[in-house]
Amino acid sequence: MKETQRPVSPFMIGPYYKPQLTSLMSISHRASGVFLSVIGAPLLIWWIIAVGNGPESYAVLTGFLSGWIGKLVLIATIAALCFHLLNGIRHLVWDTGRALDIKTAYTAGWMVLIGTVLLAGALLGVLL
Repeated sequence: MKETQRPVSPFMIGPYYKPQLTSLMSISHRASGVFLSVIGAPLLIWWIIAVGNGPESYAVLTGFLSGWIGKLVLIATIAALCFHLLNGIRHLVWDTGRALDIKTAYTAGWMVLIGTVLLAGALLGVLL
C-alpha cells in the first residue's frame, strides 16, 4: 500500500506551526479572563469587604498589598485588566465587521499591546 501525505494539524506548535499574533492574542484574552475571575474578582471582593468593615480590616488588605507578593498580584491584576479591556474593545470592533483584514488585525493587536503597557503603567503609577 502506498503511503499518502496527510495534512498537518494547524494546532501543532513547533516546527509545523508558527504562532501568530492573532492566535496569541486570542489565547491571552482567554487566559486574562480566567486570571481575572480567579484572582481579580476575589481581590476586588476582599477590597469591598475591607472598606466596609473599617480601618482595621482595610489595614490588613493594605498590609498584604504593600508586600512583594501583594504588589506582584496587584501588577498582574492591573495588567490583565487593561489587556482584557482593550482586547475586548478590539473584539467588539470585529463584531461590527470592521478591521478583519490581516494588516488591520495585526495593527490593532499591536495597538492593544502598546495600550496595555501605557494604561497599566499609568494606573500602577497612581496606585504604587
